[in-house]
Amino acid sequence: MLSDSLAKEFEAIVGKENVFTSEADRQNYAYDSCVWAPCIPGGVVRPTRTEQLGPIIELCYKEGLPMTVRGAGTNLSGGTIPDTTDTIVILTTALNRILEINTEDLYAIVEPGVITAPMAAKIASMGLFYPPDPGSMSVSTIGGNVAENSGGLRGLKYGTTKDYVMGMEVYANTGDLVRCGSRCVKCATGYAISPLLVGSEGTLAVTSQVTLKLVPPPKASKAMMALFKDMQSASKAVAAIISAHVVPCTLEFLDHATINYVEDYVKIGLPRDAGAMLLVEVDGHPAQVEDDAAVVEKVLKECGSTEVVVAKDAEQKKNIWEARRVAIPALARAKPTFMMEDVTVPRSKIPAMIAGLEKIAKDRNVTIATFGHAGDGNLHPGILCDKRDKQEWARVELAVDDLFNLGLELKGTLSGEHGIGLAKKQWLEQETSRGSIMFSRRLRNAFDPKGLFNPEKIVGARG
Repeated sequence: MLSDSLAKEFEAIVGKENVFTSEADRQNYAYDSCVWAPCIPGGVVRPTRTEQLGPIIELCYKEGLPMTVRGAGTNLSGGTIPDTTDTIVILTTALNRILEINTEDLYAIVEPGVITAPMAAKIASMGLFYPPDPGSMSVSTIGGNVAENSGGLRGLKYGTTKDYVMGMEVYANTGDLVRCGSRCVKCATGYAISPLLVGSEGTLAVTSQVTLKLVPPPKASKAMMALFKDMQSASKAVAAIISAHVVPCTLEFLDHATINYVEDYVKIGLPRDAGAMLLVEVDGHPAQVEDDAAVVEKVLKECGSTEVVVAKDAEQKKNIWEARRVAIPALARAKPTFMMEDVTVPRSKIPAMIAGLEKIAKDRNVTIATFGHAGDGNLHPGILCDKRDKQEWARVELAVDDLFNLGLELKGTLSGEHGIGLAKKQWLEQETSRGSIMFSRRLRNAFDPKGLFNPEKIVGARG
């Protein structure tokens, strides 16, 4: 816990009402959405103006206090769990202003605590489009999206957060304000710092402002649902759609187990005997949408779909996407603990990954339900369990090791969109190399010589 004297120094920067030192308050920020063990921080500081970030960092650096920046706490890899009991959590939820939406030059400037979905809705009301759509976008913040390079359902066609960050303002370890990038479409001024900061998980600097690229919205879209007897057939359909030179804006899948958990939850008439479900949406110019939808429907049928449902209107489209929208809550309610993992493999390896997950579930005697972004190979195996059952949890830990090892054997990657954080550090060298780890640490130490920014995340600050 913070000493009284240090608490007063923080209060002088942000006001007494924005410094939280009671045990009850600190416990609220000991965990995030990852199942990693919580750690109660030494104190929580909530700036209400971005210029307060510099003095907060200066004070932490002078006192040698580790810092973890936190938005909504939706992180799924332990990225916002404090590392030590003397960590200061810098809570950015009050830095929530949309500073500008420029409809002429197609950009928005926002503070890190801005919530993604309301921002995207406001942008849409002005006739523009911000494509990144992480599953947590109704509560997650832009600062967190940038820190994790968040993806989403539209990632196949539109890319992830990194593709929309034009510039940033951040505070360095010295407390100095660093401006990088530009509001211009092209910028070759100095080092490309913004791309390095995106996905750095709070280990290099503290974000105070982000400039985001906007695009014109698609004029039309069409959604469809296809059922298959097995994941093998569904995977072939995914590859065939891409081979037909159609790039859907979304191409999602649910496996047999997930379909049944969703049906248990919302009872929308999903066939319980279906081996897999694909959800596809194409968008663009109306004529192109009609052509693409016809090609996709033809491919789905040729690849063995037992049923294809094409939405005729907005209401049918909403119903089609209901199964995917409720996948996470449907699985989360099934058991006391829901561990949603994030592993990405080449699209051609999806059948092998799904088969491997089924074998892991059987061998380790655990329940795994898988859904995700079939179009880009980003799978979300969800392990349903009860962490309080020590024997079951031991089997779960072995299953997690198995699934990441399998993903890497299939030339995949540890994370498509959730980051490394604390939860995936142990596999990082296996995917990269020892040299990569040490190179990253040297880079990190140049930004943060004392190793105080989220010190144990990704590659760690030392070791």
